[in-house]
Amino acid sequence: MTASEPRASSTPTPVSVLLPTVRWTDACDEVAEQLRGPEAFDGGRGGRDELLVICDSPEDPVADRRGDLPARTRIVIAGEPEGCSGKANAIAAGTEAAANDRIAWTDDDFRHPPDWLATLDADYGRQGPTTEVPVFVGLDPLARLFEPGYVIGGTLAVSAAGVAWGGAVIFERDDLRDGEAAFLRDLRRTVSDDGTLTDHLDVASVDRTRYVRAGGSLRGSLERFVRFLTITRYHAPAATAFNVCFGVAMAALCLFAPVAGVALVTALAGAAYARFGIRRATFLLAAPGVLIAPPLMAYAFARRTFVWGGRRYRWRSLFDVEVEPV
Repeated sequence: MTASEPRASSTPTPVSVLLPTVRWTDACDEVAEQLRGPEAFDGGRGGRDELLVICDSPEDPVADRRGDLPARTRIVIAGEPEGCSGKANAIAAGTEAAANDRIAWTDDDFRHPPDWLATLDADYGRQGPTTEVPVFVGLDPLARLFEPGYVIGGTLAVSAAGVAWGGAVIFERDDLRDGEAAFLRDLRRTVSDDGTLTDHLDVASVDRTRYVRAGGSLRGSLERFVRFLTITRYHAPAATAFNVCFGVAMAALCLFAPVAGVALVTALAGAAYARFGIRRATFLLAAPGVLIAPPLMAYAFARRTFVWGGRRYRWRSLFDVEVEPV
């Protein structure tokens, strides 16, 4: 059996779910209720599903739940990141602490329906490493303006290009092409957890979208844009170059042939929304989004730092990260 072949079994394979968060959220309860296997367990690998809620320090609010946790749930203290992002550091710590070989990653910013884990696990049994796809739903005006671009450059890219989304992905340790040790080493010296996973894993997508809350403030949405563009810049430079050229070309078309340009970009966004069953009128914002894209991309390329999760990151190259106080 090769690392990329799915595992067929008559009984469910236990899964370790990694959920980085500093606060106990609805997502923690949603996932905890889906775990399978005995409540009491004497340790070791295999035997039951588990949820690892991973935070940075004992002072994080979620750490107060350590004495009052649902069955099969643990709190993992990752420690402060050094030379990597807090998210990457949390995933590395969670991977090392996980009891099972089959691992799922998820986030706390979207709803997990009651069959989320079982369905994702069944996907693995059918096709091996699997990711769902995100739809970023804007909570402020700028984030809503970004929605069509994120559907085309994010949702569609994850679906079509074998990109892992850290919000809902499942794999096994021996699926990692260069081995677990190399993967963990790379996580602890970079920023993007799912970008790094994509570099180490062959993954297939399923056409299930998860609506992820994005933004909430203009500043937060701008920082997210800078982070996303920096991630693609370091992990997919060819795709970044294409996106820049495409964005400039579409903006020029909208400026110099507005009727044709606006009709074209709106139709492209509408088709992408229809492809994933996204029922939001924000596809109509595709044209103004295209017009602001070139200056925003120039701004993002000029930035030397960005803020994420209460930390400022100076990301000089793929494996050169400095964490600074905000």
